[in-house]
Amino acid sequence: MSTELIINARKHETRIALMENGQVVEYYIERPASGGIAGNFYKGRVVRVLPGMQAAFVDIGHDRAAFLYVADVYDHKQEFEQLLNQEEINEEDTLPEETEASAGHDYVDHHFQIEDLVHEGQEILVQVSKEPMGHKGARVTSHVSLPGRHLVLMPTACHIGVSRRIEDEEERRRLRELIEQLRPNDYGFIARTASEGVAAENLKSEMDFLIKLWHNIQKKARSAPVPHLIHQDLDATLRAVRDLFTEEVDRLIIDNECEYQKILRFIETFSVGLQSSVELHTSVEPIFDAYGVEMEIARALAKKVWLKSGGYIVIESTEALTSIDINTGRYVGQHNLEETILKTNLEAVKEIAYQLRLRNIGGLIVIDFIDMEREVNREKVFTALRDALRRDKSKTKVLKMSELGLIEMTRKRIREDIDRLLREPCCYCRGTGYLLSKTSICYEAFLDLEREAMETTANSLFLSVHPDLKELILDEERDALAELESRLGKRVIIRSDNDLHLEEFRIEAG
Repeated sequence: MSTELIINARKHETRIALMENGQVVEYYIERPASGGIAGNFYKGRVVRVLPGMQAAFVDIGHDRAAFLYVADVYDHKQEFEQLLNQEEINEEDTLPEETEASAGHDYVDHHFQIEDLVHEGQEILVQVSKEPMGHKGARVTSHVSLPGRHLVLMPTACHIGVSRRIEDEEERRRLRELIEQLRPNDYGFIARTASEGVAAENLKSEMDFLIKLWHNIQKKARSAPVPHLIHQDLDATLRAVRDLFTEEVDRLIIDNECEYQKILRFIETFSVGLQSSVELHTSVEPIFDAYGVEMEIARALAKKVWLKSGGYIVIESTEALTSIDINTGRYVGQHNLEETILKTNLEAVKEIAYQLRLRNIGGLIVIDFIDMEREVNREKVFTALRDALRRDKSKTKVLKMSELGLIEMTRKRIREDIDRLLREPCCYCRGTGYLLSKTSICYEAFLDLEREAMETTANSLFLSVHPDLKELILDEERDALAELESRLGKRVIIRSDNDLHLEEFRIEAG
């Protein structure tokens, strides 16, 4: 399988596409103006404790306070100085966003109340685990982690983990034993996918680097004001190199000379041997056009996605969940209805797994498969979906198909999905997807004219409307308008105003 990492780097925006066999499977975008803050460390102040939600709000210096859930709180009964020097925690729910590293990890429930752990006015060191989304502030955690090229340091845990994408048991055992031998003071570490086959001295070198970095963060946090940015994660380009440019990637192509040189310097330090796989795109043709990425992104914004068989899926997102509906469309099959439905559902499974990863859809997802009569076929579709999601780095949980043909699943949400990043609610429908019909607006205006007529002695009323609505009133609704004028005993004059929203109108007495 051919795998390429395509980076379009500009001062105002960095776009990253991971491609497998010419198809975009992961897409990332970062704009400095909107500020990607996931992974950053902040010295913040608790501004509000919410026992009813078992959470607290923390001021980290941004417009909206960050959200700190009880499960993400280290035991802060110690003073802030003690916290910064504490290097071990019994809880193990401290893994970073990178879920590829979470193999073998068991989450431990907290037995604390939020009010026992933090109090208003308290200074606290936190790391952003989720970007701000919509109207919500960032989510932060005290279970900090520092990702390197081969390892992830967890200074508040003593857990040792190995990426689930390293399948060879002997290699998994080697990495665990090496980390156990090399790590000092019971620091927690996770061996990332890129650590497979890496020599002990390279792991030790990175381990020392990460520990030194943590010590520097602690030192800076002690004297920093509140709120204050303590440590900033790598920018989008180097983060892509660190997290996505593994041995499985055949080429990294970037279209910016300065960023190209920066990447070469970075991998010289952390990934010697990968320099030959980095290329500078010098063609006048935009890099995303040259590799067909723009076409894939346009497809990722479509509500309806066609399947090769002629069936299609419809993806719709709300505040609460994402719904996915499967339809046979133009596909009529060859033998019987159940076989046609099964084939469509199985084809849809692959497309759904791909679209979830490409669009970065997270949270609750409900998939409405076409009804199948046979239990064995429902089991086939469930198994196929679970298998198709195995390549997804984000943690997923899939429930069995219900009798109604629904599968409920969750996918860990870390960043905004593509749709919310690239689009904004329609200024007309304000995000509902619908407008009042012209007839409904017309009759609503007539009701308001009746109300206004009761308040004025003027002989005429002026109704200003959108041009499309004026055309409707003077054509299809002219009889209703004449009846209204007769009943009110007043003349109604219709005016056209291009600046009015279709659903807006203005009434004046004259």
